[in-house]
Amino acid sequence: MARPFTFALMDSAISLNPAKQERYDKAYLRLAREWAKLSHCKRRQVGAIIVRDGIIISDGFNGTPTGFENDCEDEEGLTKWYVLHAEANAILKVARSTNNAQDATLYLTNSPCKDCSKLILQSGIKRLVYMERYKDPSGLVFLEKAGVEVVQIEDV
Repeated sequence: MARPFTFALMDSAISLNPAKQERYDKAYLRLAREWAKLSHCKRRQVGAIIVRDGIIISDGFNGTPTGFENDCEDEEGLTKWYVLHAEANAILKVARSTNNAQDATLYLTNSPCKDCSKLILQSGIKRLVYMERYKDPSGLVFLEKAGVEVVQIEDV
């Protein structure tokens, strides 16, 4: 008789030993870093990956909405007001799909701003793993206060 096949799901819904979780966290952060390279923004390129039940359910990078020119900065080098952040793009992709981000983990190359932190919380994401801290830590403080697990891993 054949033995049953077993496997572990890699995200916050399943408890992994810390070393194995960190290994997967770093791998997903490397993917987010690669995804960031797709951004046309000159000032900062940011990537996002959303993982639920061991499956990447969405991805995103900072940039302009679909149908707009790809230039993120105006003639003075300032970011155009309608540029979407990577995490907002990833969350909006999930919203357009039949999937959802409930209990998912969000991997970001940069920590979220205040506005994106609200989107993260409302989307049901329960865990945030990021590489670099954004200049304003208010978004992180908000998420931690709301009970979202926040982890920084710089050395990927």
